Amino acid sequence: MMRKNLSLLIVLVSFLFFTTEGFAQSKKQQELEAQRQSILQEIKQINSLLFKTRGEKKSVLTQVEDLNQRIRTTENLIKITNRQANLLTREINDNLGKIDNLRTELTTLKEDYAAMIQKSYKSKSEQSRIMFLLSSEGFLQAYKRVQYMKQYTKYRKEQGEAIKEKTALLKILNKDLLEQNEKKKRLIAENERTKIELTKERKNQESLIASLKKDEGSFANQIRAKQKRANALDREIDKLIAEAIAAANKDSGEATNKGTTVKKSSKTFVMNAEAKALAANFTSNKGKLPWPITKGGIVVERYGRHRHAQFPNVEVFNSGVEIATETGTQARAVFEGTVLKIQQVKGANMNVMVRHGNYISVYNNLTNILVKKGDKVSTKQPLGTIYTNPTTGKTTFKFVIFQNTKRLNPADWIYKM
Repeated sequence: MMRKNLSLLIVLVSFLFFTTEGFAQSKKQQELEAQRQSILQEIKQINSLLFKTRGEKKSVLTQVEDLNQRIRTTENLIKITNRQANLLTREINDNLGKIDNLRTELTTLKEDYAAMIQKSYKSKSEQSRIMFLLSSEGFLQAYKRVQYMKQYTKYRKEQGEAIKEKTALLKILNKDLLEQNEKKKRLIAENERTKIELTKERKNQESLIASLKKDEGSFANQIRAKQKRANALDREIDKLIAEAIAAANKDSGEATNKGTTVKKSSKTFVMNAEAKALAANFTSNKGKLPWPITKGGIVVERYGRHRHAQFPNVEVFNSGVEIATETGTQARAVFEGTVLKIQQVKGANMNVMVRHGNYISVYNNLTNILVKKGDKVSTKQPLGTIYTNPTTGKTTFKFVIFQNTKRLNPADWIYKM
């Protein structure tokens, strides 16, 4: 009896262990595959948005920057695919160990079952059973022997079922193993093709960089000039933000701070209860805000200060994020709020600012504005169309987040940016 329960317990525990562990590993693979598909989609967007066939010739500097974007993304693809292949190797090894264990357990079960069948065969005749009962010393012993025969019959059936379950589990593991091996082969083959493409991209980039180095001073000056224009745009936006805050405080009718009147040049919003609640709600959604555009796009310049990839002596700074997207894409509000200001900004077309308590989201380089100052907007509501440069064919959009007059990193606030 004890041996019977132990055998059945082994089958149950083995099944639960294999299925639970297999589910966990499958979940990891699903997460990695989702990342891989996301990167493949990003590469597709890079090819579409940055490498469209145009009559106009790109500058060497622009070509290098676009190639940098594609090379970085391709390197990420290789890393993720390697992680998938390595995880598959571990899963395959785990499956091989499980298969060995199952075969050992199956052999033990079959041996037990064979011995049981043999014993049953020797005493299977009706006469033997009757004699077994009649030889009892009393009624109680006879009753116990009847119960024993019932239990023994049940045990035979359960032992047979256990063998079926073990055999079925072994078939599943063998099938999974074959599928895992095939998937691993496909991933490795894909990675090899990707590496070949990456090598070509790097050689192309090296050739372009060599031409850049020939006239490094000129290109460095181009980068500095571009940064100078960006800094001028930032200063203009900073000025607009300060003016908008001062105007909002003046219009609020609550422009007092501990009994002192807030000056028009204030850098901090004076908030009523409603504004405070909205700001708190905005804060609680940090990292969960939707993308600020209606269609897919790629971040081509991230927030912050860094050295230029090709010219380490040149420092560049981006006050927000720049996104390349498709023609006709609209900017949309990342959170509910009120349109604080709409302004024509030199070098960036129209600019829309939306207030969320003491936070401001800024949407640059728009045309065909769909809202007006003072409008209440909801999350994901379209604000205007992103401008497409007729010369380059590129549709680029800059997005900035402020808390009062302090710039914040949009990637900390937007989901999966």
